[in-house]
Amino acid sequence: MKFPAPLVRGTLLRRYKRFLSDIELDGRTVVAHCANPGSMTGLDAPDSEVWLSANRNPKAKLDWRWELIRVGDHLVGINTSHPNGIVAESIEGGRIPELAGYGGLRREVKYGQSSRIDILLEDEKRPPCYVEVKNVHLKRDQAGREGAAEFPDAVTKRGAKHLVEMSDMVEGGARAVMVYLVQRGDCDHFRLADDIDPAYAAALDEALAVGVEAICYDCSVAVDGIELARPLRIEP
Repeated sequence: MKFPAPLVRGTLLRRYKRFLSDIELDGRTVVAHCANPGSMTGLDAPDSEVWLSANRNPKAKLDWRWELIRVGDHLVGINTSHPNGIVAESIEGGRIPELAGYGGLRREVKYGQSSRIDILLEDEKRPPCYVEVKNVHLKRDQAGREGAAEFPDAVTKRGAKHLVEMSDMVEGGARAVMVYLVQRGDCDHFRLADDIDPAYAAALDEALAVGVEAICYDCSVAVDGIELARPLRIEP
């Protein structure tokens, strides 16, 4: 995924009300949209280097959108609206072998109980494949979790509901795959943050037991775009 226009560098002053951030930009303070409902642990330190995109939507209330933050030597993507597109683009480009071989790809398809699956893969010769994408950017480096990308960073009842609905699809003869997309490149494995949301961790265990699959990839994050990079092993 390439950004449609060059990003602009700024300095984070604060993030507040979840979806708002004050950014110092060229000696002035601007308010930027923060497209991230999570806790953003470790990703909202004041005085951090951040990168913004100009909001191209004429109906938008804010002129800027917060895209990246630098943590140490690495850039991290914080915009949760990008992972679905990155994964869809990567599937179509043949970069995710686990999801290759399907003739058609549709996004935001209604299924389950008033839900939409992020990506539906279809082919005449095989059952449909329901693909749910989760954005990952939490890295805490706690004892026993060093180098781990973790999900979720906040309680997600909606995420647990999706796992139940994906399990229903598998029991009905379809395939279902959970894709954890890590918008950073400084982790060496993935694991669940079961201390943050034990209910989600239990729901994933139950889903895996009935045949839902889980895979994880990290990303190469740069100021000109975010690209799928390496598969990460999933540890219990």
